[in-house]
Parts: sequence; C-alpha cells; structure tokens
Amino acid sequence: MATASSSCELDTAQAEIGPIETDGRLWRPRRVLITPDALSLPYGRAMLDRAASHGAEVIRLPNNRLTGFKAESESKSYALAKTTFAIVVSPPGQRKLQPIPPSADWQFHIAQGCPAHCQYCYLAGSLSGPPVTRAYANLPEILEGLRSYAGAGQVTSRSEFRAHEGTTFEASCYTDPLGIEHLTGALAESIRFFGQWDDAVQLRWTTKFAAVSPLLALEHRGHTRVRFSINAASVTRDFEGGTASIAQRLGALRRMALAGYPIGLTIAPIMPVENWQSQYTELLTAVAKAVEGVAALDLTVELITHRFTPGSKEVLIGWYPKTSLDLREEARTQKRTKFGGFKFVYPKDSMGEMRSFFEQTIATLLPTARILYWA
Repeated sequence: MATASSSCELDTAQAEIGPIETDGRLWRPRRVLITPDALSLPYGRAMLDRAASHGAEVIRLPNNRLTGFKAESESKSYALAKTTFAIVVSPPGQRKLQPIPPSADWQFHIAQGCPAHCQYCYLAGSLSGPPVTRAYANLPEILEGLRSYAGAGQVTSRSEFRAHEGTTFEASCYTDPLGIEHLTGALAESIRFFGQWDDAVQLRWTTKFAAVSPLLALEHRGHTRVRFSINAASVTRDFEGGTASIAQRLGALRRMALAGYPIGLTIAPIMPVENWQSQYTELLTAVAKAVEGVAALDLTVELITHRFTPGSKEVLIGWYPKTSLDLREEARTQKRTKFGGFKFVYPKDSMGEMRSFFEQTIATLLPTARILYWA
C-alpha cells in the first residue's frame, strides 16, 4: 500500500518523467450488449450497471449469440465492433487452461478483445470474427477453476531462473484487462483472489493503459505482477491509437511499484525503426527515472520483436488500409510454428544486433532488472 513517503517519491518522479495525468482517458463504448446467460449472473449485471453509468446504449440480446457487426465495408464493420462492449459467459472449453511459453505456466481469460487501435495488433491473427471486446460474466467460476492448476505448470514454475514466482497465470493473452477495468472490475477481483490464495502462485497481466488508481490499495501480497507494454516514441505515435501515453504508463508503473507490486516491462513489438537505438535508449532512460528510489524494486523485462503471419497481415491491412507499418515479406525470414504454419520475423543478423543492444543497454540503465526472455 502506498504511504505518505511514497507519495513524496511520486511527486519527485513527476519532474523527471513529465506530468503524470493520473489514470488517463478511459474507453467509452457506444453500446453494450449482454446475453441472457450473462444477465442471469450477479457479476454480469454489475458489469452492465458500470457500462451503463458511462453512457453506453444497453442492448439485452434475445439469445446468447453476438450478431449485428456487418456493415457495407470492412472498415465500418471494424469500427462498429471496436465501439461495442459485450458481456457474455465464457464457454467451458475456454476454461480448460493451456500453457503459454515463454510468459507463464498457464493462460486464462477474463475477457477477449481490446479497445485500443494498435496497427500491429497480434489479436488479428489470434482471434476470429469481429474485434468486439467481450468480458466474462462468470468470472468467479473462472477464478475458482484455477485452483487445480497450482503446482502443475511446466513453463516458469519448473525453470530454475523463475521457479520463485510459483505457478504463473497469464490474464492478458487475448485482452488488455486494464483498458476495460472501469467496466469489468475483473482485475481487482483477480488481484484479491490471488492475494488470498496461499499457494505459491502469481497473476500476470500486461497493459498499454494507466488507470491503476483502483488497484493501488488492494491486498495483493506480492502475488500479482503488472507489466507495462512500452515502445519507441515513433512506434507509439504512429501505431498505438487509443492507448495511454508513455509518460502515463511510466507514471502508472511507478505508482504500482510504490504500492508494493512486482512490476515489469513488455517492450513489444520491437522494430528497427529509424534511429531505433536512440529511441529505445531514451525509452529505457525514462524507465530508469520512473523507478528511481523505489525500495525493494522487483522489475522484469520481456523483449518481443515484431512478427506477423500471412493471415494477420491480411486482417490488419483490412482494418488499417493506410498503415505505414512495415509488412514487407521480402524483408523478413520465415519461421515455422509448432502448428505447421509460419510467421515472418526479422533476419538473423538484425535479431542479433537488436538483442545485443537491449541486453547491454538494460544492464547499464536498469542493472537490477531481470530479462525473462527474448522472442
């Protein structure tokens, strides 16, 4: 929990990293859909009340299917879906957890879809159908279902480097949970759940948003690691629409660290843009200033380069036909996936140069940080 002294530290940090605009702008969906099954659950009704309080049009669906997202063009269908918040029930098949290397032992889902407009969005290749943001009304059932997986992980909990984290559960594979927390309350519920869980477990989530105020005073007991997704200035400016600024994210990073949370950086997707070494050096210098003076700092770094598949490229160009994102296949190397497909990644020499730069720069500017992986 933050104290008066940590508030003073935050005030000092503001001068270093720029003004902290509290929680930043919150997403306001134009309409909220709720299925009959979701409406029958107390948590679903609570989410409906939150969304309605933010001015969304409420539509109670006659059945449990989401429809009505087709428009005369792909761009208009996209816009309709991205301004919609749907409250549904997670199907049983989705509650059977799968590992998610190299991030965590298990992935679980409190929502699906994201309100941001990132032109490199990896969900374009991961999810089918319109990009509507769905939140799950059966959250208590989802959380209780995690208990049987404690101690059973094979990814991080069996790693000598990361075993101290316990069994790790990733909640942000298919969503940015902080971007919709003011509508769902799901992160707060999950943090409380893990905080009360006596096993060696860790909740993990990553975000491009900054609305952390409701989470600061929760009894997390160090069982939640929040990571902030950050990038070079030109990448954030050109490709990350609808997200919090880097200054806001770093302000939120500091606030969570001062509240005793383990924190992390997800630097992704790394791109060799013009003057990339200078841009990423400036970014990491800002991070160093943001965490300066934080006692018992527990900071991890995950480094993920940009990649795309033929399918995700097609979807992204449909969503963002005027994008300047470099999707040239001839400038990449094909890498086979475990499912028999392939993705386009940077050539070996470029990957080696970028990896060396980040490892050396992080060691210099953030010497206590632990790099978890490079991908």
